[in-house]
Amino acid sequence: MKKKIVFILLVFMFGVLFGFSNQALSKNEPIELTYSNFLPARYGATKPLVEWGKEIEKRTNGRVKIAFFHGGALTSARDCYEGVVMGASDIGHSCLAYTRGRFPLMEAVDLPGYTFNAIVTCKVADGIYRRFKPKELADTHILYVHAHFPGVIFTRDKPVKKLEDLKGLRIRCTGLSSKIVEALGGTPVAMPKGDQYDALYKGVVDGTTGSVNELKGWRVAEVADYSVAWPKVGYVTAFFVTMNLQKWNSLPPDIQRIFTEVSREWVEYEGETWNSMEVEGYHFGKGKGHKLIYLSPEEGARWEKAVKPLADDYIRAMEAKGLPGREVLDYKKQLIEKYNKIYPEIVFE
Repeated sequence: MKKKIVFILLVFMFGVLFGFSNQALSKNEPIELTYSNFLPARYGATKPLVEWGKEIEKRTNGRVKIAFFHGGALTSARDCYEGVVMGASDIGHSCLAYTRGRFPLMEAVDLPGYTFNAIVTCKVADGIYRRFKPKELADTHILYVHAHFPGVIFTRDKPVKKLEDLKGLRIRCTGLSSKIVEALGGTPVAMPKGDQYDALYKGVVDGTTGSVNELKGWRVAEVADYSVAWPKVGYVTAFFVTMNLQKWNSLPPDIQRIFTEVSREWVEYEGETWNSMEVEGYHFGKGKGHKLIYLSPEEGARWEKAVKPLADDYIRAMEAKGLPGREVLDYKKQLIEKYNKIYPEIVFE
């Protein structure tokens, strides 16, 4: 009987010790996180995302490990945000505009009014989020927001130099860019970006909206001879990098601090990356014979006047929802003016 009691005590003590040992080991094991990115692995805008992950791992001394799933392998571009909410991925990167109407206040970021410098668009996008912290994004923990260069309109074989030249042209676009094309007199054709190459090649559309980097990144220079540029009417798309709220709350405070510090730094890095991609795309297109047409100041003013109602529509829509639309746009204007003085406009030549 005594031997049985001793055996039971030994088993109990071993179990306790083994449990403590496992807890100690688990504390030393890295925190493993999954990251869903809708962009292809080799696309230029994926690089800063991966570098961000490496920097997190470096500053946490390996206590955090991030596994990337590119090209929508884990969740699609449209489902990425909800995937983070539900825990399908711990971290996600996609466009706010892909779920139109889900993030009404942040639609201000995409409205025209910028110059050609993606550091400005990134600073403004993240700044608007930091200032207003919209409830529409409160079901995840936003790490940072960034935005690409103002878009242009590519045309297959017709140069566009004035508003009248756009009339009747079928332009592939989505989301806000559809409203811009319509305001300028073109005919919007809803179509995913991945289909634009074939559509241009076959003449299904006369043009497409996009960023200058797409001349190389999406091979647009092969199927479009021209693009027309006036930055202040170019559409912009805001991207989110966000974490599942429960996962965020489970992180130790020092790890959270590192995530926050790196993310704040990465806003400008994202802008620098977009700028480099745009310049590279421009020179690639030029080498292929593609011609980028800048509007004259007088014509540019006409285009700005044509798209102004979009801002008015935004304010009315936000007021109807009880949201501070006018305040957001006023703040956006202040940020653009502030950052334009620090980061000069990129001129393609």
